[in-house]
Amino acid sequence: MKHLIIRSLAIALLGFIPTQVLAVEFAVVGPRAAGMGGAGVAVTTDALATYWNPAGLAMTQTVDIRIQATGQGVDRLGVRQTLDDIKNFTPGNATAAQGLADRINGGTVSAAAAGGLYFKGHFGEHAFGFNVSDVATGGAFVDPNNRFRQVGGNVQGAFLLRGLEARQAAFSYAYAFADKTFAIGVTAKAIQGAAYAGSATVTGGQDVTLTDNLGKAKLSSAFSVDVGAIYRPTSWLRFGVVAKDLTQPEFDAPDGTKLKMLPQVRGGVAVNPYSSLTITADMDATSNKTFVPGIKSQVLSVGAEQTILNEFLSLRAGAFKNVQDAASTITPTAGIGLRIFALRVDVGGGYDFRERGALASGSVSLTF
Repeated sequence: MKHLIIRSLAIALLGFIPTQVLAVEFAVVGPRAAGMGGAGVAVTTDALATYWNPAGLAMTQTVDIRIQATGQGVDRLGVRQTLDDIKNFTPGNATAAQGLADRINGGTVSAAAAGGLYFKGHFGEHAFGFNVSDVATGGAFVDPNNRFRQVGGNVQGAFLLRGLEARQAAFSYAYAFADKTFAIGVTAKAIQGAAYAGSATVTGGQDVTLTDNLGKAKLSSAFSVDVGAIYRPTSWLRFGVVAKDLTQPEFDAPDGTKLKMLPQVRGGVAVNPYSSLTITADMDATSNKTFVPGIKSQVLSVGAEQTILNEFLSLRAGAFKNVQDAASTITPTAGIGLRIFALRVDVGGGYDFRERGALASGSVSLTF
């Protein structure tokens, strides 16, 4: 019966995946996941389960209140360094100007960030949670109609900038069956979308900060739903799956277009060889579109956590890779958590030394 339920839920979730998936990126939220390579679907049972997988709320009977902030960026082909070189460029050398233009053409920047207040509570096998948060994604890429080139011994060109903030108030409910062998959960979200569409013209000798040219946001509202499940066949093994934004919320962009958040599906597995060690992995089932043309996101994440002295100290390590981006490398991550009675402080992050991509996260929480 349990296997029939799981198969039925999996078929239902897959039914929400369109033939061509065009969702925004699946953002990493919280320092525990950040330290473990961005894996969180099968292991998150605190208040951040309202984002990662609402079914996780029912896997522990705790009250959890936390504030977290996470940021991630990827700089492909050294865009930031080249912009600095263009800023300091003295016009007159046509060969050097063309060299800078060749370096920056094709370069892109992707970014994702999340922050907010998260709460979890329970009533017997019933669990609930809510969050007030902001999940933002964006990208910068060379304007195809104004690519970088040398003109009169100077370098000239432009970047296009796109972004979306999903400012949301979310409520989650979860229920665990059969002594927490199986749990299901749902999150309902009221979202205010703040969409950006800007451009930045770059000329040698000019100081340009891309984020200053995002322009004014256009606001619109929508409603969305996430659903998730966790199956724990034994005490040391868990499987998780989550499908996000099933209602495909759509938002107005300043340039007159629509930005649609199509469904994302991610699965995860967690193994506990012994009680203080957790090994976990996540994988996007969907290939998610980003705001950078030609770049898609489908991330494989692996990580581990070792707790010491009854979770007084938690040590984490992991890695992740975007399998849809052939140029991306494996990014290592690490993190640490301290618990003193009910107070928890966690930090985590990672760094890609080739693409200069960075991930950083921190949180403060009270867990009872």
